[in-house]
Amino acid sequence: MWRYVARRVLQAVPVFLGTTFLIYAMVFALPGDPIQALAGEKPLAPSVVHALRERYNLNDPLLVQYAKYLGGLFRGDLGETFDGQNVSDVLAGRWAVTAQLALTAWLFELVIGIALGVWAGLRRGRLADTLVLGGTTLVIAVPVFVLGYTAQIVLGLNLGLFPTAGTDDGWPMSYVLPGLVLGSLGLSYVARLTRTSLAENLRADYVRTARAKGLTKARVVGRHTLRNSLIPVVTYLGVDFGSLMGGAIVTEGIFNLPGIGQQVFQSIQLKEGPVVVGAVTLLVLIFLLVNLLVDLLYGLLDPRIRYD
Repeated sequence: MWRYVARRVLQAVPVFLGTTFLIYAMVFALPGDPIQALAGEKPLAPSVVHALRERYNLNDPLLVQYAKYLGGLFRGDLGETFDGQNVSDVLAGRWAVTAQLALTAWLFELVIGIALGVWAGLRRGRLADTLVLGGTTLVIAVPVFVLGYTAQIVLGLNLGLFPTAGTDDGWPMSYVLPGLVLGSLGLSYVARLTRTSLAENLRADYVRTARAKGLTKARVVGRHTLRNSLIPVVTYLGVDFGSLMGGAIVTEGIFNLPGIGQQVFQSIQLKEGPVVVGAVTLLVLIFLLVNLLVDLLYGLLDPRIRYD
């Protein structure tokens, strides 16, 4: 297995380099001068502009800038903003908020999504199956900002079940409502994936054999069918965790959560390229790590899978 892990890590290196280079190139290709943006409408002295551009390597070719950024990254340095703050310090207080929000949404997808999928898969063609398919289709069709504002008004303001904004109540209360909104789309996909995969595996030959041996329905479904059915679901959940970390901008805006998404949005407006690049670089690392863990989980779900 360790050879497989080493091979996957080596495969991730060009993915990481290619992704971060594209991000770096696109961020610093945005129109506008970030140095001039520091002074607003007031003009800066040419000597000050030159000194700042030299300090932040803006006069170097793009490849040289990226090489210097990588050199700092390998030393654990994400760089500094154009007003002199370390990017690590800017992001430090934001990561906890986004991580708790993404984890809450992911747990909703994992628990509720799989439970609904199993409920519908075991009752294919019945009322339960119709309700799950219809409900998940409705959630997929409604934009996330509509779900967010609706949940905020109905569950937060009208019924008073959850806080409507901020993180004053801590985890989990401050994150339940935004987590449910953020994870609603993924929850729907997980439920439909689990339902389809389970329904197909229930018709497989090994299930008929297990039943013929006299195994109980709970053992057939729980030990044999469900484990095989979860392989595509685990794949989706692994990919979606990275998406939840990076896709929380709308949800954080609706519920006024001071997370990474909100910081990236503000940094784009202020032309703070180092903050955007630093945040997205960390998200790429998380995405690659989670996908490696997902690949290793396959062997636990299906003993037939071996790592060469």
